[in-house]
Amino acid sequence: MNCKHSKYLRGADIVPIRLKKNMSVTELLESAGTTCFEARNALKAARLYKRMIDDGDVIWLGIAGAGIVGGLGGVVIDLIERGFVDVICSTGAQLYHDLHFAFGLPVKQIAPQVDDNDLRKEGAVRIYDIVIDEKETLLGQDNIIRNFVIKYKKELTAKPLSSPEFLHLLGKYTLENAKHPEKSFVAMAARYKIPIFWDSHTNHSLGMGLARCATEGIDVNVSAHEDVLQSAAIVYKTQQTSFVELGGGGPKNFIQQTGPTISQIFNIQFEGAERGIQITTANVREGGLSGCTFSEGVSWGKYKESDDEKLVQIWAEYSLIFPMLASYVIDNCKERKQKELMDNIVQFREDLVNTR
Repeated sequence: MNCKHSKYLRGADIVPIRLKKNMSVTELLESAGTTCFEARNALKAARLYKRMIDDGDVIWLGIAGAGIVGGLGGVVIDLIERGFVDVICSTGAQLYHDLHFAFGLPVKQIAPQVDDNDLRKEGAVRIYDIVIDEKETLLGQDNIIRNFVIKYKKELTAKPLSSPEFLHLLGKYTLENAKHPEKSFVAMAARYKIPIFWDSHTNHSLGMGLARCATEGIDVNVSAHEDVLQSAAIVYKTQQTSFVELGGGGPKNFIQQTGPTISQIFNIQFEGAERGIQITTANVREGGLSGCTFSEGVSWGKYKESDDEKLVQIWAEYSLIFPMLASYVIDNCKERKQKELMDNIVQFREDLVNTR
């Protein structure tokens, strides 16, 4: 039906949808996306992710929150193996917890209404509805990290490292020593030469473990300066960049600051990333970064332009939406060859510095 009396009534008709048995994720998104609210945004994001892949964008995945320890690392692996993720930034905590699955250290479900005082007495720690044994899993993982540092002491102490260089070695160690390396996206990223950055050097168990190693005579220098330079260099040298952000926080800021690093700090003409998707429950209030809009990011030069077809934000909890977006592109996109950016990351950094 055409409504000609108002320019605001020219959109597609809304028609009540009907569901059928054995619908695929693609069919569900395509159907629900004709309705309203976040279902419509989810379909826009799925189609945008497909365009990122089909157009050859260098795709960054930002991972905040606790989804990895909750089991979503396998979805990241699915995307890595198909060439649908080229660079990752996560919290150091999630990179640490990712390794539990590779080394067979137990991570269990639990009701979030559990008595935390009793958990402490039992020697268990909780992340909402996830529970981990302090001795078997956490201390076991800490010992694995120390063994890794001892084995790779020469490579880890020869020069200041970026977090991708450090994590690439940790991924190699996992490939060589873990029972189930195929369950770790850190290991799979090392296999496919995908850089992984962490957003902070100190507020996680990897940083805590390295601090102890330093007191024992093995001082691993993971350089924040190198992280800033190498991340900006990847964006500058590869040019056509898109960001997919799970949650907000540090990983969102880290990957989005690459554009301003190029334009503000190095005074190189650069307009920002091409496209972006964010899944978050954060609201747009009080200047908080996790909830700030992509449009606000355009004002900083983080993205090229404010465009609803190129920048899609979904207000939702990503443990539900992220697997759906991943399933959509797995179903609808041809696999891409991995770009293997770890092979070029040092040269990219030199090229950026020498461009001034």
